[in-house]
Amino acid sequence: HYHLAIVGREKLGRILERVFDASEFLSDYGLRSLSRFHAQHPFECMVNGEVYKVRYEPAESTTGLFGGNSNWRGPIWFPINYLVIETLRKYHHHYGDSFKVQVPTGSASTLTLDGAADELSRRLVSIFLKDDDGRRPVFGEKTYFQTDPYWSEQLLFYEYFHGDNGVGIGASHQTGWTALVAILIHELPGG
Repeated sequence: HYHLAIVGREKLGRILERVFDASEFLSDYGLRSLSRFHAQHPFECMVNGEVYKVRYEPAESTTGLFGGNSNWRGPIWFPINYLVIETLRKYHHHYGDSFKVQVPTGSASTLTLDGAADELSRRLVSIFLKDDDGRRPVFGEKTYFQTDPYWSEQLLFYEYFHGDNGVGIGASHQTGWTALVAILIHELPGG
């Protein structure tokens, strides 16, 4: 079979080293929209004599840059993560079990691209699952949603999620793209 792609095997390997690096894009809850590296090393550019900086911000924007509503500098977004998962599966279909990556980068865990897609799916799904203390990352410190018998089992599909702790941010009625979690659950082994 054929596979048309701009990124070949070698370059894909180098890209995925960064993607699955926990000090950059990989979070316990999915892939961040901007590398965590930029928290300490902001990207800078000069426009008309003014210096603009873009730094990693895991949640809401803290500056007025781009009107103050630019939340693509660190949070986890389901649409982008889903596209990465689908792309990993397509590359796996082409390369098969011969292409493996470390997830996370630098760990002893080596996975096929399909296995890496499953791991990323598990991380995204975990946003909504109760931890050992019975708390869901999506609700963070919102005790009402964590413990109230009428709300604790009612999941909200937020617009995007904190890049470091998985807390739901933005619109809480975003049943469109965040509902992709249902497909991820279905596609996981045993899902």
